[in-house]
Amino acid sequence: MIPVPQPPSTATPSGCSKLVTYRDRLHPWCIVRLLPKMQRIIVARFRSRNEADAHRRILRQLIPQAVFAVLFDV
Repeated sequence: MIPVPQPPSTATPSGCSKLVTYRDRLHPWCIVRLLPKMQRIIVARFRSRNEADAHRRILRQLIPQAVFAVLFDV
């Protein structure tokens, strides 16, 4: 994977630019596990929302105490 830097207008607040890989651009839908203290972990990435929703349903059955969200990550 070749990391692709984002344009300066989308730089993070700290001034460092975030690297977006080509794979991340191909898979914009992601499942995020929400953790305490406003933390989050990206669990998986998908090309379509339908795939992400189906996978989230399976994760909710496997780990019922966890909170998952489907997001479009630009």
